[in-house]
Amino acid sequence: MTNYEIADHFSFLSKLMDLHGENAFRSKSFGVASFYLEKFEKEVADMDDAELFAQKGIGESMGRYIRELQTTGKLSPLEEILARTPQGVLDIMQIKGLGPKKVAVIWKEMGIESVGELEYACNENRLTNFKGFGAKTQEAILQNITFIRANQGFHLWAEVQGIANTLTTQLGRANAGKLFSLSGAYRRQMPTVECIDIVTDTPAATIQQQFGITPGIKIEAQGDVLLVNAPNQPLIKVHCTSTASFYTTLFNTCCSDAFLQAFNERYKIPESPASEEAIFEANGLQYIPAAQREFAEVLDKAAKNSLQQVIQPTDIKGIIHNHSTWSDGMNTIADMAKACMDKGYEYLVISDHSQSAYYANGLSPERIAAQQTEIDNLNAKLAPFRIFKSVEADILGDGSLDYNESVLKTFDLVIASVHSNLKMTQERAMERVLTAIRNPYTTILGHPTGRLLLSREGYPLDHKMIIDECVKHNVVIEINAHPRRLDLDWTWVEYAMQQGALLSIDPDAHVIGGFDDVYFGVMAAQKGGLTAKHNLSSFSLKEFEAFLAKKPKP
Repeated sequence: MTNYEIADHFSFLSKLMDLHGENAFRSKSFGVASFYLEKFEKEVADMDDAELFAQKGIGESMGRYIRELQTTGKLSPLEEILARTPQGVLDIMQIKGLGPKKVAVIWKEMGIESVGELEYACNENRLTNFKGFGAKTQEAILQNITFIRANQGFHLWAEVQGIANTLTTQLGRANAGKLFSLSGAYRRQMPTVECIDIVTDTPAATIQQQFGITPGIKIEAQGDVLLVNAPNQPLIKVHCTSTASFYTTLFNTCCSDAFLQAFNERYKIPESPASEEAIFEANGLQYIPAAQREFAEVLDKAAKNSLQQVIQPTDIKGIIHNHSTWSDGMNTIADMAKACMDKGYEYLVISDHSQSAYYANGLSPERIAAQQTEIDNLNAKLAPFRIFKSVEADILGDGSLDYNESVLKTFDLVIASVHSNLKMTQERAMERVLTAIRNPYTTILGHPTGRLLLSREGYPLDHKMIIDECVKHNVVIEINAHPRRLDLDWTWVEYAMQQGALLSIDPDAHVIGGFDDVYFGVMAAQKGGLTAKHNLSSFSLKEFEAFLAKKPKP
């Protein structure tokens, strides 16, 4: 082990000790030893103990730790402290510009234990509520997280969308008359994707030459597939095929393994199909969009021509679940309402955080009254557009909502969400969430599992029981459209519709630009087969008002 490698271990240990608030003198000793180790002109492996212990900044104590590293490859105090540090916190420590003290605040005061949670908090403008974390710090953190994510294996669907579409457009322009289509997990609208798949009838040699002119790109050929590795970009897989086989290849790369196996067992792909639609038509099947080619059961529906038209982005009529400057949002209610009107939406639901969400400037009862007065004044000016009075009420530890009845009854609707103490057993999580669903003031169950894709698993729930209970108590289930949430997961959409549940694609917007996240919610909902009639935010203003009027009053 070289001096530099030993120094890295000592430096890392020093930072972890500072993170945990351990003995400052001891922490500094490891830091000092690291500093001097990098300056030695001689490798410690070439020194005997007497010479090593006599080196400046080392001494006998540090010297023995060096010997331990050399002989075992491990440093016992480092191993011990690593065992007490969540992996997500270690990942946060890798973010440029965040020293141990700032990471300690993020972990111990903000309760954040992963890079994804930190990114989400920055996007919600939460860090600025803590000393030492200004807007510039948040922006720097987000920029560094973006860089880190670009070097990880999986990516959010939303993160690769722009890259994927730009790439196919550019390739199409460079190869006039040739066919190009996105494929794979991206075209199937999976919430996360490992790579961008592209199918083309352009010769592999041509594609390889075109990518090869860009510095830093590495290309590997695996049969008819080119693997293109570009710096800070997702892996690109280019499937090169003939013109006659283009749609066959496209179909084969746009299905899950289970779906494709079932299709091949029952049906055949015609020779040289002119389109994917032609493949289904030749087999007497209703066309199945790529997003829904996941399970064998969908083939039965296609055979009966019973697939329904799935929801489209244009079906969204109102923007539900939004945060303004009253809590942790970046825009005023007036500005958010104007933006909604400019985009053609009929209504806006303001759902700022409740009082327990101190980290998000949650609203006290007094501030709620003031906010509602502002909304009344705006509604008088903006009619027929309407702003609805709502709140994202924290589901407390015992399942109760964050206000008493006298406050809850002042809202047009209440979104109930879990934000704290997320590490629960299924029994504890179910008890907590079911209690909230049964609360007569709960209108919508917000981001049901609390998950953050690629960063945090949601708390464990019995989804069927949750959905059934929501139906029983007329509670809408949110599909939180933030690209990192997409919660309720698409796999439960079909069951929810079968049981008669109403879902709602909501952006959980903290800035005006966040309204556009409904698109990602729609993409996820399409995978589950959601129809507009089963989606609350597809209701017109008149229908939305009627829905609220039907909600039983306590």
